[in-house]
Amino acid sequence: MSRAGKSAAAAVAAFIVIGTAAAWWSLVLYGKSPARPGAPACVVVIGRGVGISAVSGVLHSRGIIRHPFMFRLLYAVFGDGRTVKAGEYMLSAGMSPSAILEKLLKGDVVLHRLTVPEGYTMRQIAELAERAGLCGKDAFLCAATDRAFAARMGIDADSFEGYLFPDTYYFPASIGPEKIIETMVGRFWAVFSDKWKKRAAMMGLTIHQVVTLASIIEKETASGSERPLISSVFHNRLARGMRLESDPTVIYGIQDFNGNLTRDDLRRRTPYNTYRVKGLPPGPIANPGRDALHAALYPASTGYLYFVSRNDGTHQFSATLEEHSRAVRKYQLHRQ
Repeated sequence: MSRAGKSAAAAVAAFIVIGTAAAWWSLVLYGKSPARPGAPACVVVIGRGVGISAVSGVLHSRGIIRHPFMFRLLYAVFGDGRTVKAGEYMLSAGMSPSAILEKLLKGDVVLHRLTVPEGYTMRQIAELAERAGLCGKDAFLCAATDRAFAARMGIDADSFEGYLFPDTYYFPASIGPEKIIETMVGRFWAVFSDKWKKRAAMMGLTIHQVVTLASIIEKETASGSERPLISSVFHNRLARGMRLESDPTVIYGIQDFNGNLTRDDLRRRTPYNTYRVKGLPPGPIANPGRDALHAALYPASTGYLYFVSRNDGTHQFSATLEEHSRAVRKYQLHRQ
């Protein structure tokens, strides 16, 4: 090659190098530069299977990025072959395109808080999940009453009632009811330790019976100090073949309970009316927390067979019917 030809080739090479470097620097600069510094954040929903072209179009239409082609190029160069994850994202034009892209590739989605209080029923939890924007109430209940699903999670029951452990959880909106239930039941099994399983077996109780008793204890009192005492009453009554006579079990067996428990309700024969049937009801009536489960397994050592509300959140406990009758007259009949 002539000297002139070599010079021309060198010039072309230099031009390519300079051009490539300039393009690279332009891309890097684009990746670092927010479209509108200080802009507020907004929720952007990315559907399943949506490609980078559609994603860049959505972000551009919302004013979150400039130059969708550059955003796609940013993905091609720095995406490392990863795919954009579906879900809800909190994004802002005040974020750099590189930060936005990384968030989409990591799946750093908006998490919805779900706080389940102790003693909530499966239906109440379904309503909470719906209000949290996680899933429909009916979809949750359908999954929560799937016996085959329960069996796969180690639960020998017709539903997950009792095993949806009360706690605060954070879920993405796209998670679905099955994953919500799996997480809550996983938390239950983490709490219900091998020590507790051995304790239940020693007491001659199945885990389901322990959870059922714990759910009744949970509904009978909100006082942590009283739970072992309430538990002792029920254990003592069960040992003597006495009916539990627990109002919360009766209420659980009434569809669309209106808040007013009547004498007719107490006489109505349902599987959950422990004024009519002996022993534990067929399953839990709520989802108990750790303290109620512990109380069911470790009741206080007492001779109590009765308790009545003092109308202040606590109860008067009695060992005999005569003592109990006096307590009822003092705290209930005189009040009426």
